[in-house]
Parts: sequence; structure tokens; C-alpha cells
Amino acid sequence: MKPTQTQGEHANSPHANMRVGAGDARRRPESIAMIDFENTKEAYKSKSTLELLRSLLVFKLCSYDLLVDRNKEVRRRVRRKVLGQKIFEQLMKMTFYGQFVAGEDQEAIKPLVQKNRAFGVGSVLDYSVEEDLTQEEAEKKEMDSCVSEAEKSSPGEDHREKKYKAHRQFGDRRGGVVSARTYFYADEAKCDQHMETFLRCIQASGGSSEDGFSAIKMTALGRPQFLLQFSEVLVKWRRFFSFLAAQQGKERMTALEQKLELDQLKESLTKLGVATKDDIQNWFTGEKLGSSGTIDLLDWNSLINDRTKISNLLVVPNLETGQLEPLLHKFTDEEERQMKRMLQRMDVLAKHAVQEGVRLMVDAEQTYFQPAISRLTLEMQRIFNKEKPIIFNTYQCYLKEAYDNVTVDVELSRREGWYFGAKLVRGAYMYQERRRAAEIGYEDPINLDYEATNRMYHRCLDFILEEIEHNRNANVMVASHNEDTVKFTLQRMNEMGLSPGENKVYFGQLLGMCDQISFPLGQAGFPVYKYVPYGPVNEVLPYLSRRAQENRGFMKGSTRERHLLWIELKRRLLSRELFYSPSY
Repeated sequence: MKPTQTQGEHANSPHANMRVGAGDARRRPESIAMIDFENTKEAYKSKSTLELLRSLLVFKLCSYDLLVDRNKEVRRRVRRKVLGQKIFEQLMKMTFYGQFVAGEDQEAIKPLVQKNRAFGVGSVLDYSVEEDLTQEEAEKKEMDSCVSEAEKSSPGEDHREKKYKAHRQFGDRRGGVVSARTYFYADEAKCDQHMETFLRCIQASGGSSEDGFSAIKMTALGRPQFLLQFSEVLVKWRRFFSFLAAQQGKERMTALEQKLELDQLKESLTKLGVATKDDIQNWFTGEKLGSSGTIDLLDWNSLINDRTKISNLLVVPNLETGQLEPLLHKFTDEEERQMKRMLQRMDVLAKHAVQEGVRLMVDAEQTYFQPAISRLTLEMQRIFNKEKPIIFNTYQCYLKEAYDNVTVDVELSRREGWYFGAKLVRGAYMYQERRRAAEIGYEDPINLDYEATNRMYHRCLDFILEEIEHNRNANVMVASHNEDTVKFTLQRMNEMGLSPGENKVYFGQLLGMCDQISFPLGQAGFPVYKYVPYGPVNEVLPYLSRRAQENRGFMKGSTRERHLLWIELKRRLLSRELFYSPSY
């Protein structure tokens, strides 16, 4: 069922007071034509008949539980005992690999990228090679890289929250995840190799198209221990702000609506003994802090500043004692260096993206990493998004806090005058997140059900669209295979007069899936992109394994894509176009 939005929701929007009045002289673009997603001739214009048959075969194979569940065992048996390596690779290229992966390297992917571009579809390049680790190997690597020296030497001495600590039963972060590649920390040299891989991916994106994206993952760039620790610090400081807001009777407000009276805030902090009265006074004597007599969450976040030693950031308020305490009682010099190297690698990638004219898409990850990932991405946006959107953050709308996260970041970009860039997804870690929260014992971060996630997605999207309507400095990628969500976006763009030619609203789908959405959008002039994985056959098999699992659920839930493929095959047969091959 397609979620709708009431007039009341729009009236209560944070942008309601900015609406264009009847006397506004600004001319709206012409109405956007709605796209016909039933027109199979247009949808599959870029596909040969052999490619359509391959899609039908692959989607059908993905619907067999036995094949999908035991795909690893089947692969090894077929490769070693039946076909041999070369014939196996060729078979994969004719089926699963050919459907979901663009090629083995930067040169091999160019024909597909250029063909898609000719039919109006751009690319988000994603080097999808992963280590094919056993569960035991993955768990060991995770525990080694997420537990600090302080925790190893004195277990239980530091007051860490369960959510932000590593747990062996969830050490293999691939469990329950079907659509996201996973990196495990080995050493700093391996992180440098990942950075070099991302640099080549950025270069390939710049060389194969004029307006491409490249995708990166933060966990590939450094020791995840730092992401866990920094996430816990950020969450505790935000929770402390909520505690102070509750003292002023503002606990039921949204994150941006909570504005603390400065005098009351200083008094509360003094009573709690967080710092001396003079220190607290100095906190709020900046150029803008407290000038309005109130402090909001953005002002509060700015208090977590960038000190000389990064480990000095990892200080949290203890509500029981009223003191600021270090998250860990000690950091080694090597841990300090590892944190700095992670930030340096991010900086190198962002600078290279600017040089190549490529936009950088930072993928979302698990909730125990995500606060740090989002904050570090935001810091890159403040530096590199001053003239145009280069860095895009990813927001997972299955999270209960998604709307607060989006609105706070949009407001910060507006205040500081940089370009906000977002990719909206529903999320890839739901089953893993729910199980981890239940077993370890903390609040489930995921929305109640799929419909609640749909409503959250549309609410976040509508907020960003309104920001684009009134400010034109925001940009969003609607990364969704949900046709209702795409239609909702088109409808709202039409109502707001947002032209596709402005390149503010993008659409994104995975290579090999939902072509009936991507290509009609692209041919109608909308900016639309395929996430384009690439890499050697044997090294992307873990990715292909999860893609098969995702398609099993997708194909069992809906036969629409297969139905449209059959319609197009019949149309070509009846119109004597069975040997059709796209020209461009």
C-alpha cells in the first residue's frame, strides 16, 4: 500500500513558514510528466534478448531455497569436481556475475558504463572484492580489532555500554546481511591497500563518466575500535543533552525543537559538577554560542571540538558523578596513531574525488559504528561541499532516529552554508541489528515494521525535498527499488516544481535489478544511477552469494519484474524483434 502524507504533516513541516505565497514572483518549472513503468519496450531498450533471457534465468534460480542456502557448497563442488576453474568462471560470467557485476577491472567495466550512460543511466562504482573468510576467522579478526589494549589488560574496569563493545557471537558482521560488503581489519597496511583500491575506483569513475559517484566504507579505512568508541561518546553526549532538555520540560520535542535556556543550562551544569562555573561560562562565550539566549543540539555538538590528541575527544559525562570522564582509562600511542591514520585516509580520498570531479558516497554501516561514521562524513562535507556537493552521507530509514538525524544535519548545512548531500536507503542490517539488540540487551533501534519504515523514508525524503524547494543547496539520492517510493518522489517533485534538469534529486538502484524503474527514469531525463560492482570473478563471489539471497526474498515477494520481462520477450517475438540488440 502506498504511504500518503496528510496536509497536516505538510502544515507542521519545519519549512512551513518558508512557503511560497500567492504573490511570489518566482516562476515554477513546467509540470513533470509521470513515468510509465509498464512500457517494457522503453524499459528494456538497452537490453538484448539474450540479456533478458539471462535475467529470467538468474531470477528463477534465485527463487530456489536449496540452491541459495547452499550456494557456497554448490560453487566449490561445481568448480572443483565438475567444470574446472576456467569453465566455472565463464559460466558465472554468463549468469550471476554477468547479471550483477560489471567486469573485472577499470577497463573491463567501461563498455557497460558507457552503454548505460547512452540510455540515460549513470554509475556509482563499487569495488566489491571481499575476503572469503570462515565465520571463526571473521570473529577472531573482529574481536582483535575492536577491543582496546586497556580493555584487554583490565577487563570490566572501563564503563563501556554493551551496545558499543564487541561481542564474539556477532563478530562475523556478515551474518543476516544480504546487500552490503563487509570489511574486517587486519592491519594498517591492509587499510592502505583498501585506500589505494578506493583511489583507483574514484579514478575509474572519473574516467568512465562525467558525473559519476564512487562508494566507500569507513570500516575499510581503519581499526573499527575507534568507530565504536567515538560512536559511544557521541551518543552519550546527545543523551546528556536530552537529559538536560527534560529538566527544562522539553523531552517530548523533536531534536531540533529542543532549545535550552542558556541561564538554566549553566545552572544545571554547575549543580551537576560537570565543570567549574568559570569553565562552563567559557564554553558558551564563542562568537555565536548562546547569543540568542538558547542552546540547541547543533550548538551542543560543537562543544565536542577537535583537540590536539584525538583520544581527548573520547570524554563523556557521567550522570551519576556529574564528572567528565575518559571513555577508557588509557590509550596507547599506537592506538592514537591508528585513529589519525583513519582520518588521513578519508582526507586523501575526498581530495582525490574533488580532483577527479567525482562524488563520494559514504555507505552506512551498523548502528554501533554509524554515529561516528556520520560525524566524520559530516566533517568532510563541511570542508569539501562548500561549492558543490562532493561528499554524500547515507541515512538508513529503518532506524527510529532517522528523521532526527536528517533534520539536524540539514539544519547544520543551512547555518554553515555548505551543500547537503544524502543517500536515503531503507537499510541492510535489520535482522542482524534486531537479533543483536535482543541478545545483548539494549533497545531495538529498528522501526516496528516495514510500513513504519516506509513512512520514515517518505518523511525524511519529503523534508529534504522541501529543503531543495526553498534552498537549492540540498541534494538527495532516492536509493530504492520500491516503485511506490519512486512515484511518491515524482509526485512531490511535480507539486514543488523541482525539475529533473536541476540535478538535485537522483534515483539509484543496483545493477541487474529493477531496470523497469531505472531506464524509463533515465530516458525521461531524470538523474538515475546504478550501483555498479566490479572485481575478479572469484573475489566477488561473497558479494554474488548475498545478491542471490537478496533476490530470493525479492522474487518471492513480487513477480512483477519477471512478469515484465516475459511481456517484453513476447512483444519482441510477435513484432519479429527477437534478435534485437541495442545500438548507441
